[in-house]
Amino acid sequence: MDTEVQVATHYSHGSLLQSILDALRQMGKDPERFTAMDLSTGDELHLGGLPATNALAKDLGLASGMHVLDVGCGIGGPARYFADTHSCRVTGIDLTEEFVQVAMELTRRCGLGDLVSFRHGSALDLPFDAGTFDVATLIHVGMNIADKARLFAEVRRVLKPGALFCVYEVMRVAEGDLPYPMPWAQTIDTSFVEMPETYRRLLSAAGFKIEREENRRAFVLQVAREMRTKTEKEGLPPLNQHALVGPAFRERITNVMATLERGTIAPIQMIARAA
Repeated sequence: MDTEVQVATHYSHGSLLQSILDALRQMGKDPERFTAMDLSTGDELHLGGLPATNALAKDLGLASGMHVLDVGCGIGGPARYFADTHSCRVTGIDLTEEFVQVAMELTRRCGLGDLVSFRHGSALDLPFDAGTFDVATLIHVGMNIADKARLFAEVRRVLKPGALFCVYEVMRVAEGDLPYPMPWAQTIDTSFVEMPETYRRLLSAAGFKIEREENRRAFVLQVAREMRTKTEKEGLPPLNQHALVGPAFRERITNVMATLERGTIAPIQMIARAA
């Protein structure tokens, strides 16, 4: 099976929209009209969740009038946050068709359809003209992409000169086997976790200059501790990734957090500028 097909299948749910709407009803929300923040406990599909997205947006200096490309947008959590909080225009693209359909519907019901749009497609063949975007983000996506050279070349092509590109990825920072399943892959066959050095080299070759790099491991572990404490006191909110992914989520998140605790992997944020 083609790698991209395997990746899209890994993330497909089948009835994801209905699961989210049911959770919103349990929260006492109107499933036809809710806010982007109402979704924030379940639609941020990366380590650090909303706090990480918030920090990333501030580091990029997002502001009204900017056109942001979110590569591998998932169900649209960061894209909606960028638009709702910073008044950006955002275009998201994702390989998983169900994610794109759900992202569009949730965004419409949030009243953000005039600022946020989504496309189904591959990050290796972006369906956009050269020099379209002011900013691009890649949030926990590269672990599923072997050809990162082509990925970065495509992002560079669609960015304006001087535009910023934020990479926030799980990277290998020490020796040791990765246990599977992981949140991004059932087996090693569709997992392409690389060292920060590889990202630096390939970003440079694609025409980017890295301006800032930060290991967010301590930040993510602190966020996780705070979430555990809150959950112990209040219980899980109805809208959460355990509910949306299903029984498989527990093993996946246990594996990634254990590997993070050991220091084998870390979420690394790089902000690069297009030449």
